[in-house]
Amino acid sequence: MTSTVDQVFIGRVRLMLPEGEASGIFKSAVDGPVQLGPTGLEGDEQADLRHHGGPDKALHHYPAEHYALLAEEWPQCAAMVGPGVLGENLSTRGLTEHDVCIGDVLRIGEAEVQVSQPRSPCWKIDLRLKVKDASRFVEAAGVTGWYYRVLREGRLCAGDGIELLERPNPWLTLAEYWDTVIAHRPDPAALRRIAAAPGLAADKASRWLERAAWLEANAG
Repeated sequence: MTSTVDQVFIGRVRLMLPEGEASGIFKSAVDGPVQLGPTGLEGDEQADLRHHGGPDKALHHYPAEHYALLAEEWPQCAAMVGPGVLGENLSTRGLTEHDVCIGDVLRIGEAEVQVSQPRSPCWKIDLRLKVKDASRFVEAAGVTGWYYRVLREGRLCAGDGIELLERPNPWLTLAEYWDTVIAHRPDPAALRRIAAAPGLAADKASRWLERAAWLEANAG
């Protein structure tokens, strides 16, 4: 698995109108190298640190080809949907949730990163696109993008290659992960296997173990 970074995006926290909520979803492309540290790119900010940012969500990757689907679903947004609009840090073509697995270790520029979890779409996507239930569509369609944790700091920029270094969970693509966890009554054994996958964010592993235990206790 190899690819190339098309664009790198960073942004400061801004207010989303009309509600006036603070958000880091507004990003702009940068031309030169940007330093990637343990919690993200230099100059990049997140507003709600309970749900965004931090070591397990240091870098957000979103496939550019998904925007064609969003434009088709919401023609009124076709002029605005494109790389950077959903708050991603990295935009590429050729890598989607069907190609990337939980726990994958990648080299991007000077840095090494690990896939920790898919993005969980939230209501700020609705406000950004001005489309009701946009976040639900992104989730249901499985076009969420994903997050990395940083294993080795370094600079990265547009044009850098993306190289797969390790794949501890070849059975667990992001698409497979998402299909399993959003099912109405997922198989508890499948949830337990996912929770044990090396590289999965610890809070997600705990969540799926709790879900598996609940399903087992309420079977039938």
